[in-house]
Amino acid sequence: MKLVNITTITGSINLESGLHIGAGDTELRIGGTDNPVIKHPHTGEPYIPGSSLKGKVRALLEMRSGLLSKAGNGKPLSTSILKKNLSSTEKNEALTILKLFGVSGADDQETQQIGPSRAAFADSPLNEENREAVKAGHWSFFEVKSENSIDRIRGVAEHPRFTERVVAGLAFNFAITIKEMEGDEDLRSLLLLGLKLLEHDALGGSGSRGYGRVRFTFHDPGLQETFAKLQPFS
Repeated sequence: MKLVNITTITGSINLESGLHIGAGDTELRIGGTDNPVIKHPHTGEPYIPGSSLKGKVRALLEMRSGLLSKAGNGKPLSTSILKKNLSSTEKNEALTILKLFGVSGADDQETQQIGPSRAAFADSPLNEENREAVKAGHWSFFEVKSENSIDRIRGVAEHPRFTERVVAGLAFNFAITIKEMEGDEDLRSLLLLGLKLLEHDALGGSGSRGYGRVRFTFHDPGLQETFAKLQPFS
């Protein structure tokens, strides 16, 4: 298996609604929120982890493929899916997803056939123009949204909780590299399809409540035009 090329896709992730990607911080602080967002440990600024972007894009592509029901375990697709009773179309789709996002290090024939993960998702830092504008205006990168449940009988709010979000309107620079191995099919098209699906869904937590709506723009004008024409379900 021979590496023949590495390409990088760059652009911006633009927040069209507040974004919550949790910090996993269980320490309670007086006056703090119930659910803080992840922040850079040195600057305190928001960023989008590459793992969050990769995980959501992969999940959406796996859902679209219809293969999750055949995998039957609720986990990301693995080489075990290739041992199922699949049509040739389903097997090819499974292989392209596994090549793009990678598989575990199990030393079996299927893993050797697939090879290394082709896509690498970098963490996405805050756009420099946004950073300067926020500082100049003495604004905040964050907001705290109050949420509660409603007692349907009494018509009153109960169990308030406070969730931190990165404010809408900010943009983050993303970079995704794709390794091309000898004999590979066009995996970039699959990646773009996954990003388009994400525009129709949500990034981070609480997507069903309107959080995490994003829009992608690409530095390459040709890539932007291709992306704009994509129809995920045609």
